[in-house]
Amino acid sequence: MALVDIEIGLDEEERAVRDTAHRFAKEIMRPAGEELDKLDDPQAVIAEDSVHWEVHRRYAELGLDYIDPADPDQDPIKAARMRAVVAEELGWGDSGLAISIGAGSFPSMLARLTGLPHLIERFAPEGQYQIGCWAITEPDHGSDMLSMNEKRFGGAGSRPNCVAKKDGDDFVIHGTKAAWVSNGTIAKSAALFCGVADSDGLQGGGIFLVPLDLPGVSRGAPLDKIGQRSLNQGEVFFDEVRIPADYMVAGPESYDFMLEAVLTMANAGMGTTFVGLARAALEYAIEYAKERVQGGVPIFEHQSVKARLFKMFTQVEAARSLSRRASLYNSTQQPPLLQYSIASKVFSTTTAFEVASSALQIFGGNGLSREYPIEKLMRDARASMIEDGCNDLLSLAGADKL
Repeated sequence: MALVDIEIGLDEEERAVRDTAHRFAKEIMRPAGEELDKLDDPQAVIAEDSVHWEVHRRYAELGLDYIDPADPDQDPIKAARMRAVVAEELGWGDSGLAISIGAGSFPSMLARLTGLPHLIERFAPEGQYQIGCWAITEPDHGSDMLSMNEKRFGGAGSRPNCVAKKDGDDFVIHGTKAAWVSNGTIAKSAALFCGVADSDGLQGGGIFLVPLDLPGVSRGAPLDKIGQRSLNQGEVFFDEVRIPADYMVAGPESYDFMLEAVLTMANAGMGTTFVGLARAALEYAIEYAKERVQGGVPIFEHQSVKARLFKMFTQVEAARSLSRRASLYNSTQQPPLLQYSIASKVFSTTTAFEVASSALQIFGGNGLSREYPIEKLMRDARASMIEDGCNDLLSLAGADKL
């Protein structure tokens, strides 16, 4: 049973994009995600013959990358609406692969936003699909890196684990990004958020575009996780990696502004993605409830099951409405409002976990079995409440904006 999308005003092109994304999610992402989830070794997820690469290849063929916030020729409202619709469909298919696709676009998006031809040619070449990463999390710094009200680089106890130091016409990068970097062990380039130093010492934060095939770059082993096992994550090490100074996208004077802008976009994307997962869990639960017979009737006929399903339905639709509203506003209005993207991320990921857990309850004992899809959705949803900022800390950052 597929839920009805009551979005008003989608034109023919937007409906076609939605339908294309849904087919891709159903026919390619969902079976691939299920296959990758069952692999015991996370290294096998990115093996040469893994279906993981087929997902990225098929996504590139769809051409959905054209819905780009850095494209000045796009109608911003229409493009924002399509991005939200596509993100929901990809999350419906497989949230881990959806995040891999989304994080993979970070370096190319930042390059296009600069408008600088040499960066666009290097990090967003025309007609070439490259998997990138957002390298911000560090061994000693996670969600605190995203807190708008804390000085991440101010005291001795908050010194960054990765620093870029000015050296003539170059920056030299040294340090580590943590095992939670999405696409960390496979990315071709990074949108690197790190400390910045000069001859006088640490100056603050900076954002750099970094090719990951340079001398001095190495990777850790892929992370072994309970959920989102289709999403490659791992450490990235920088040992005196030298890049041109103009690969800096933002310096200390604009770092906080850029960080807030990126977090606003990323949290909005997480909100719409995990509405998709919540919707998938609800659809599975409704379908199962109409097929599973107990007491001589499908369990859908039992009042307790109906009541649970309707609560799940209202949760999904509330999250969907908030996520789309926040995504549309923050993609089209200035200034964007971080607190709404945080609300979308926190509410939608919590909803995804709660709905997946309720769906498992409807499946009963079968829900605990890996023969059914619900336990995977619950594991995937649980990860979302920590990644892209732990929900607890994000809520504090959002509250500071009220």
